[in-house]
Amino acid sequence: MPQHQIVSRQEWIAARKAHLAHEKEFSKARDRLAEERRRLPWVKLDKTYVFDGPAGKVALADLFRGRPQLVVQHVMFAPDWEAACKSCSFWADGFERMVPHLAARDTTMVAISLAPVEKLEAFKKRMGWTFEWVSSGGNDFNHDYGVTFTRDEIDHGEPKYNFGTTPFYGPELPGISVFFRDESGAVFHTYSCFARGLDMMNAAYQYLDLTPLGRHEEGLPYPMDWVRLRDQYQPDAAKAGCCHD
Repeated sequence: MPQHQIVSRQEWIAARKAHLAHEKEFSKARDRLAEERRRLPWVKLDKTYVFDGPAGKVALADLFRGRPQLVVQHVMFAPDWEAACKSCSFWADGFERMVPHLAARDTTMVAISLAPVEKLEAFKKRMGWTFEWVSSGGNDFNHDYGVTFTRDEIDHGEPKYNFGTTPFYGPELPGISVFFRDESGAVFHTYSCFARGLDMMNAAYQYLDLTPLGRHEEGLPYPMDWVRLRDQYQPDAAKAGCCHD
């Protein structure tokens, strides 16, 4: 357990206010970054993508569901897997109940994966999720938007993930992509993020960052080694890996 100085309430308030000044600096920097993000140029799509949904074929433009903005969560789920990536599922648990709130602000959110729609629906039922989830197994969407890579790309070590800044660690990788559809029906790609860019979208991590132990992932084989599918945690999971034991 990390060692901390024990102080009076008055001393704690003084220390907390000093830290609050840094938090405010960060908040202002984040606001500036968000504004810069909104000013990024767009790319008009010149390719048609058709996905497999539970009710049949659905085009990318249809996934907007009448709204101008679409957020796509690229969930790692290869065709030969029986379950989605446990880490992507960690994120999905977080946005599951967020969808109606986004819809109230003219934004539709969907998940897209390579696995066939039958597997997506079965896993969605297992997890109790309600968001829309479609299969891109019949098109190039995942590859075009930087989350699926060919064997040749991997063998040649081409660093295409995260805009060429992050090494490969598998043929299927996570990401988020954002699109806009104007009144004429034209669709534009406005933003994508990968790797640590996804971190801020995981509310559980943000809560852990408020605690004294933080994420306490030091010493693990990789940062999210502790994560399990929501129905796989043991009853004493709260103690698993805790430095008190």
